[in-house]
Amino acid sequence: MMRTRVGLASSRRAAPAWHETRPWRAPLWWAALILLVLLASFIPPIGGPGPAVAEPQSVSTSASNVDKVDPFIGTTGDSDTEYGGMIPSTAPPFAMTRWSPMTRENYVSGLPYRLNDPKITGFIGTHQPAIWMGDSGYTVGMPGVGAVKTAAADRGLPYSHSDETASPEKYTVNMHPAPGQTLRAELTATSRVGFLRLTYPRGAATNFVMQAIRSGTTGKVHVNPARREITGYNPDRQDNKLGPFKAPGFKGYFVARFDTAFADYGTATGATQYEGDADRTDQNVSGYVRFPAGTVTVHVRIATSFISVEQARANLDQEIPNRQSFGATVAKTRAAWAEKLDRVGINGGTHDQLATFYTGMYHALQYPSEMSEHGRYYSAYDDKVHKGVSYTGYSLWDTFRAQNAFLTMFAPERVNDLVTSMLQDYKQGGWLPLWKNITETNIMEGTSADSVIAEDIVKGFHGFDRDLAYQAVRKDAMTPPDDDTTLWYGDRQEGTPVEARAGLTWYKKNGWVAADRTAEAGTRTLDFAYEDYAVAQVAKAVGKTADAEYFLKRSKNYKNLYNTATGLMQARKLDGSWADGAWTEGDEWVYTNDVLHDVPGLMALKGGKAEFASWLDRYFAGGHNNHTNEPSHHIPYLYDYAGRPWRTQELVRQIANSNYRNAPDGLSGNEDCGQMSAWYLFSAMGFYPVNPASGQYAVGSPFFDKVTLNLPGAHRPLVITSPHAASRPYVQALKLNGKSIAKPFLSHKALMGGGRLDFTMNEAPQAWGASTPPPAPDLAHFKPVKMINGTPAREWGKPSENAVDGSLSSMAQSTTGAPWSLQVDLGRVTTVGRTTVTPDWENYPVSYDIKTSKDGTNWTTVARESDSGGTTGCADHGVTRCGQPHTYTVEPTQARYVQLAVSKWVSAKTGRPAPDYGWALGEFEVYAK
Repeated sequence: MMRTRVGLASSRRAAPAWHETRPWRAPLWWAALILLVLLASFIPPIGGPGPAVAEPQSVSTSASNVDKVDPFIGTTGDSDTEYGGMIPSTAPPFAMTRWSPMTRENYVSGLPYRLNDPKITGFIGTHQPAIWMGDSGYTVGMPGVGAVKTAAADRGLPYSHSDETASPEKYTVNMHPAPGQTLRAELTATSRVGFLRLTYPRGAATNFVMQAIRSGTTGKVHVNPARREITGYNPDRQDNKLGPFKAPGFKGYFVARFDTAFADYGTATGATQYEGDADRTDQNVSGYVRFPAGTVTVHVRIATSFISVEQARANLDQEIPNRQSFGATVAKTRAAWAEKLDRVGINGGTHDQLATFYTGMYHALQYPSEMSEHGRYYSAYDDKVHKGVSYTGYSLWDTFRAQNAFLTMFAPERVNDLVTSMLQDYKQGGWLPLWKNITETNIMEGTSADSVIAEDIVKGFHGFDRDLAYQAVRKDAMTPPDDDTTLWYGDRQEGTPVEARAGLTWYKKNGWVAADRTAEAGTRTLDFAYEDYAVAQVAKAVGKTADAEYFLKRSKNYKNLYNTATGLMQARKLDGSWADGAWTEGDEWVYTNDVLHDVPGLMALKGGKAEFASWLDRYFAGGHNNHTNEPSHHIPYLYDYAGRPWRTQELVRQIANSNYRNAPDGLSGNEDCGQMSAWYLFSAMGFYPVNPASGQYAVGSPFFDKVTLNLPGAHRPLVITSPHAASRPYVQALKLNGKSIAKPFLSHKALMGGGRLDFTMNEAPQAWGASTPPPAPDLAHFKPVKMINGTPAREWGKPSENAVDGSLSSMAQSTTGAPWSLQVDLGRVTTVGRTTVTPDWENYPVSYDIKTSKDGTNWTTVARESDSGGTTGCADHGVTRCGQPHTYTVEPTQARYVQLAVSKWVSAKTGRPAPDYGWALGEFEVYAK
């Protein structure tokens, strides 16, 4: 997420019905697509070099899970930077270049599309992998009407969101150059070629601008009327200040080929145009063309390359040759997505859940992105072109946690090449990548590639050089980076060598990274310890037994940061004294749980399972879990290890509901190259890789009645059943292929064998997999609630539902100062014997009644509070009296409705109620006894 590393970053936030999916086989529509492509190849070209375009305006396609994807999810939010950080791009899975409408210029911490922007200024072929990274070698094309406008500030055309549609295979928008005019743009793409079909207003003067580069860097454009092409290059790498590899020969090349002859043409620098000029090398340079009078429909294919213009042209001819129509290209890209998304069939999901799930797959399957071009690739490490396969967009510190595990299941055909690509980077640059965006950027700490390689080996992947892999991970673990004892290695610090394990010198000497010598030393120490475990797995796989034992022993170094006086992890200085801070995207609360590889050892530090579970309770109750940042992702699953899997089950549901929604602002934090979505995807299926390098999953709470996974290479589907999952979040029993599973853990190998994974679900917490019986269930948990005498503060993120979500970190509040009340519908008449009221410390109810009713009309007061305030913990907030939690044990009574009827409230700071908002409630709980 946010890469300033000063603590926790801030937070965020109609398709067909579900259907049964049988074991995957090529459906009839695949044959139709193939036939369509073959027919397209026989359509004669129109006007020479342009594509065949004699086709209908739409292509018939069969129903697919592709239709459930909403590319607008994650495209906006309350913050300019802390939101989903996605664009409505079109391209196949793992595409080298993604194509998107452009509403603003992108840069480090800014994307080219934001949902609420009023104008489209172009269609960009982007290589920007994440919002916190820069773009490289981008190119932009924009149609226009009337006078040619080459400056980005001038050429924008208004549109509304009712005029645009997006899917993984196609984006369409109607722009309005003038009142009564519509310019329609349809966009699709292959991995390296974007394809625009433009429909201009009849009778209008028509043109098209290709912007090669912006100000600050020199690029080139060349207009070739004979070939109907605009070509050029863009050497801009927005991250070029980061990392030691400056890649002086890097360029993003492009070839834009049109099916329509040019009436005239020119070049431009910004708004200054050079009519009739065919060639220009400059900053902020563009090429433009005008089309003959009467032109209505224009097709333009824009190919990209990191190698040369000639290679871009070859990519165009191979991926969208002249005889391939726009519709056939849409169909091929749709088929590429369907091949992945239609491998998952879901029963029992709501419309919004299905959109969230399949959009998550769409997000996760974009990364890493291809960098090789049909057998060759440019390496920015040695500034040369090589034969082979290459990928970029390795956000490894984020993606090692779950996104790589997702790829091992859903894209195993890519895994060997993904590792081979990292090993090539090692050979050409000396180290495995940390965060590769074209080349090493030195962002984040630790060597997370060690975990990815270990996980792939443990899961049985063999198609890469294992001995070279061990050589590479061993170097990570044993060789400090250059100037390790003199450089601070701060976040995005310029002028540094490859960061690798910065602080490794001190880690090897003392068992911790020194916080007074190296940045983010606390996080580094814990990451290094986990990565040592991963290196041990690789050593074991290649027969280096002694090395495996050494690194396994060294992986216990996490214990050196445990401060027994505070019960928290704490960074240490070189002399061993404690240091403050030194964490990445978290604090000491989060990182006390950051021992992925040895949870039993962590529990021992805490005093055992019971004490560890109590610690986790305090962690979540205190609001320390921040799902928008990756170090928190595994923590809800730690209750499995502590013998209280029911807590994992309820927390996973809460986190999913709070951080993932089918809305443009429905993805909290930044996607971070698939990790955010991978968490949701695994959690929805019912398990999660807490320790990825172990090949084991911790069990959670599946979201759907049935999920059928037709995994690539599997001999039979994996069918996950969990009947009534929507209303029954707790696991009562679990069987794999008929055999009972007693503990909440599953192996990757067992799941990949296919068969049946059968969950028995229950409304209440169960003893399955537990060492401690679950407590009595909260009857109000997630039950329907309504606010009385107040207006729920939804726009503040404090709706009434927060009072029964099981989380003290979320609040329910009113937007008015009246003493509002809360009413819960338990769903049926049941025994009520105890209630708990946990208000906000600051704005709290002073006096209230607790009432029960069978019918919602006739009420009985079962408890009364006349002065709920107290002094406990108030001094921490600078007040003497504040809100307190209270539990009321009452005579057991039969009731369906329970009401917290408040008559008076105050602010702890002023001693009187505020006029503009009401008191706040953390949680209202109801129990049978």
